[in-house]
Amino acid sequence: MLGLVLCAPAAATEGGGSIYPNGVENFLVGAMPPPGFYPLVYATSYRATELRDGRGNDIASAVGGFRVHVAGVIPRFIWVTGQKLLGGQLAVHAIVPVLNVDVQVGANRGRNTGIGDLNLAAALGYHVSPKLHYVLALEANAPTGQYDRNDVASIGRNHWNIEPLVAVSYIQEKGLNADIKLMYDYNFRNKDTGYQSGQEAHADYALGWGLGNGFVAGVSGYVYRQVTDDKLADRTVEGNRGRAFAIGPSVRYKTAQGWMITAKYERQYDVRNRASGAAFWIKTIVPL
Repeated sequence: MLGLVLCAPAAATEGGGSIYPNGVENFLVGAMPPPGFYPLVYATSYRATELRDGRGNDIASAVGGFRVHVAGVIPRFIWVTGQKLLGGQLAVHAIVPVLNVDVQVGANRGRNTGIGDLNLAAALGYHVSPKLHYVLALEANAPTGQYDRNDVASIGRNHWNIEPLVAVSYIQEKGLNADIKLMYDYNFRNKDTGYQSGQEAHADYALGWGLGNGFVAGVSGYVYRQVTDDKLADRTVEGNRGRAFAIGPSVRYKTAQGWMITAKYERQYDVRNRASGAAFWIKTIVPL
């Protein structure tokens, strides 16, 4: 999801984007709730006017100008079952993103709105103590989003992706809260272009302080590294690996009934071979 096509020299992975929307998660990411059905909604707005090469230089002017805006409303449906497997709570989820992608690279301009790539996952949740929790999961992304190899604003990535992950949360009503979600992506080949994006290692994180009244305030962001080279027609594309780091303020409010809202703003730094900008996120959970 949030797959955008840049078609520019500084484009690690095909088009310079990733299926996973880096930075989306933060507080409570590793704490699986009790059995039940949980609808979540994420809302995001990402803007960038900088395009960084392999040395971190902005080459937007060299390509005739660059601008990207991605806005999305992203429903997520989680079913935590009453079943146990390997000692953990079994859960499944589905994510169906609805995105508006507006991109300009030089004279090329595109804008599309529609459903992005479908995400499906199975997970096991573990509760080590009232404060410490973790989740093991395997996610798969299907190429369901609109895609045109000649459109700079394609919504989908047009290839399958699998992502194993582990998420850990340390939670206190009053005091330190710390969360991390570690992920590794294997990207399959785009059948329309013959391009296979490299493997990606990345982590969303959050660090905050519980105020004792349902609020947690702190910072969140992500670390991203592309760890293998891209391939085109089975030939290695060298010097094209991406990386980025993001950080910004984050606040969460959770009621005793389980309603929760999180808001955060994250700015990208130390970017290589990718667009560089900032994102605003809102996440809501409504227990049923």
